[in-house]
Amino acid sequence: MDETYIKVRGVWKYLYRAVDSEGNTLDFMLSAKRDGKAAAQFFRKVLKAQHTGSPRVINVDKNAAYPVAMEALQKDGTIEKETDLRQSKYLNNVVEQDHRNIKHIVKPMMGFKSFNSARRTLSGIEAMNMIRKGQVNGINQGDSISQSKFIEVIFGIAA
Repeated sequence: MDETYIKVRGVWKYLYRAVDSEGNTLDFMLSAKRDGKAAAQFFRKVLKAQHTGSPRVINVDKNAAYPVAMEALQKDGTIEKETDLRQSKYLNNVVEQDHRNIKHIVKPMMGFKSFNSARRTLSGIEAMNMIRKGQVNGINQGDSISQSKFIEVIFGIAA
C-alpha cells in the first residue's frame, strides 16, 4: 500500500493504492487528506472487497499515518492482530513502480478541475490498467486482441 500525489485545482490530493505481491491492483481511493483517518478508511475499503483475503503482512512506506490506522483497525477487529505492518522505504517497490503507469497518463493532463472529475477519471485509468494487467477473467496479460474485444463488448464501441 502506498499513496501518490495528484493535482486537483492546483492543490495536491492523495491517491491511495494497494497492490499485491504479483503487481495486481487490489483497490484505490482518492483522498483530500493524508492522515490516519484517510489511511484507515482505505484499509477498510481494501479489506472489505471480495477479492481480498486477510493479509499476513502489509508493506508501507514511513508515513506516520499507517501505524495509527493499523492500530485503529486492529482495535475494532477489521484486521487480525497477527497481521504485521512493515514500514520500509524499499519494500513497497512494486506499488511505487505501479504508480508510474498512472503518472504517465495524468502528468500531461496538467491537473484536474474538480475532485469528482479526478476521482472518476482515475477510476477509468485504474480500470484500464487492471484490464491491461490481465486482472479480468478470460483475458491474459499482454493479449491486446482479447482486451480490445472486452472493451468493445463493455462499452459498445470499437477499440
